[in-house]
Amino acid sequence: MGRQRPKREWKPLEDRSCTDLPWFLLFTLFLVGMCGICGFTIATGGAARLVFGYDSYGNTCGQRNEPIEGVRLSGLDHTDRKFVFFLDPCNIDVIQRKIKSMALCVSQCPTEELATYYDLKRFAMINGSELCSYELPGHKYPQLPERFEKCPKLPVPESKALPVFNRCTPVDISCYAKFAEAVVTFVSDNSMLNRLIAGVAASKEIIVGLCLLALVLSMILMVIIRYISAVLVWILTALVVLGSLGGTSVLWWLYIDYRMTMNETMTKDLRETEEPNDGMTTPKDHAQGLLIYAVSATVFTGILLLLMLFMRKRVALTIALFHVAGKVFIHLPLLALQPFCTFLALSLFWVYWIMVLLFLGTTGNPEKNEDTGLVEFRLTGALQYMTWYHAVGLIWISEFILACQQMTVAGAVVTYYFTRDKTKLPVTPILSSVLRLVRYHLGTVAKGSFIITLVKIPRLILMYIHNQLKGKENACARCMLKTCICCLWCLEKCLNYLNQNAYAATAINSTSFCTSARDAFMILVENALRVATINTIGDFVLFLGKILIVTCTAFAGVLALNYQRDYTEWVLPLIIVCLFAFLVAHCFLSIFEIVVDVLFLCFAIDTKYNNGTPGREFYMDKALMEFVENSRRSMAMEERGHSKRARPKEEVELTEVKAMAPETSSA
Repeated sequence: MGRQRPKREWKPLEDRSCTDLPWFLLFTLFLVGMCGICGFTIATGGAARLVFGYDSYGNTCGQRNEPIEGVRLSGLDHTDRKFVFFLDPCNIDVIQRKIKSMALCVSQCPTEELATYYDLKRFAMINGSELCSYELPGHKYPQLPERFEKCPKLPVPESKALPVFNRCTPVDISCYAKFAEAVVTFVSDNSMLNRLIAGVAASKEIIVGLCLLALVLSMILMVIIRYISAVLVWILTALVVLGSLGGTSVLWWLYIDYRMTMNETMTKDLRETEEPNDGMTTPKDHAQGLLIYAVSATVFTGILLLLMLFMRKRVALTIALFHVAGKVFIHLPLLALQPFCTFLALSLFWVYWIMVLLFLGTTGNPEKNEDTGLVEFRLTGALQYMTWYHAVGLIWISEFILACQQMTVAGAVVTYYFTRDKTKLPVTPILSSVLRLVRYHLGTVAKGSFIITLVKIPRLILMYIHNQLKGKENACARCMLKTCICCLWCLEKCLNYLNQNAYAATAINSTSFCTSARDAFMILVENALRVATINTIGDFVLFLGKILIVTCTAFAGVLALNYQRDYTEWVLPLIIVCLFAFLVAHCFLSIFEIVVDVLFLCFAIDTKYNNGTPGREFYMDKALMEFVENSRRSMAMEERGHSKRARPKEEVELTEVKAMAPETSSA
């Protein structure tokens, strides 16, 4: 017989030790690799080519260049030519997202529109900035036969240099009409687009004010939701029950009404004709379909009512958890700053990632494109895998940052829950949780985020394949791809939920990721119905909270924009405000959801290992204690009811035995 695994002893906040140290070292090495890619692009000139720009012959603008073998006009001294000028800046390839034009390094961007080649000559003579290819002398532009291929397309629009990247860009945005047409395809009337943009420009102060209003409403809702959660939960329950009963009743009414109408019409048809109606859908088929729908709705309603009956007590637990979560935000107000910190960390990382990606686009060996004759820089050999490494880094590090937020929130909530005297809480539980994370649990966070990355990468690859094959694959292949994508998405959501609970278990017991995930999973399985109730009803209540914030913000926006009588000017500002309001509400209420989930895990552990007796006192809040007492009271009443029903039967049997005793003695 195999050796039994010892039972886990939960010891909240007692012992601390480093967890998953090998994964911390692996993640550190991965970060070193990411920094190495950035250093490589800077050392090989990719960063300089991106910032200063380069011409179509491989020369970097603003510096002396080395000649490139096999490329004419390379190795020029462009110390005085610091700006990149495109001969046809309006020729944009929307698909490949780049300008299909020859690029030159010039000393000055055209400050006015140049309509003729004589204007090009005059500009070159006055400013010393030659806008045609280097081998063409500026004073001969109007007479040279090569001017049609190697000079800019006329008229040359007025341009200004970008502040940092030194590219000459046309001042008139109508130059990019094709690109704008590809982006804004839904706008068929330019006047409509201009009116929408004018509406946004005129309402920018109102938009900023409404965005701040959405932010304030989200923070207020997290505190007051504990007072309105009971009302929302019972309203939701009543609506679901009434909706299912009403839908079922309507289906049965339609079926009965259709059968009565069908019987009348069939008797009339039999009198008129006796010919069969082959190949047509008969009224009997319609009635059978309605019957199937009505029976299915009845079964669904019955199951729903049974679930509501069995889970009514667990709904009270959801309300109690929401109540305690509101208290957590009062005691730990810095939790409200978590979305800002996470958003700031993600934004800084994404800016860095995009910058290095652009560096990679201008890094590598110069190669001449045989179709266009222009020089392009490409990574070859093993270096081309740096782009894939960089792409994996985007997913893993982003998931790592999100996991750090979950671990920080979990640590602070665990500290709050398992501190009996709330007056003895640390001065800053959030900061204490961050310090514990950095000192002990970065390896656990790295491992959990890597597991999510392993699932997310195949899903993104399948989504890319599905988009590339759109319209080419058969129906079976399309169905299989969508099924795989859906399964991976569901797996990712389940792992995210398990990871979040594993981080909470690590914050409680300071165990490794796998041990914490296993222990948390066992606790969740033992409380499966409670978990289902909290995740369904709780998530819907939070969704209603998001809708409440969006509708309040939109209503305030309508009142604020009321001075604009043209309703078309409201559309874009209101859309921007509503999207921002939903994003802010989602970020804040996601923190609230994490707090509720961590509180439930702590509550489940508390009720499993403590019973309220001396030496095994509960850690839970008063609201949760009331829920436990009510549950015990109801269970005691049920047990007394069972004993009362069993007692009369025992008394009858006893009287029968006493009645039989004299007969036996007389015999």
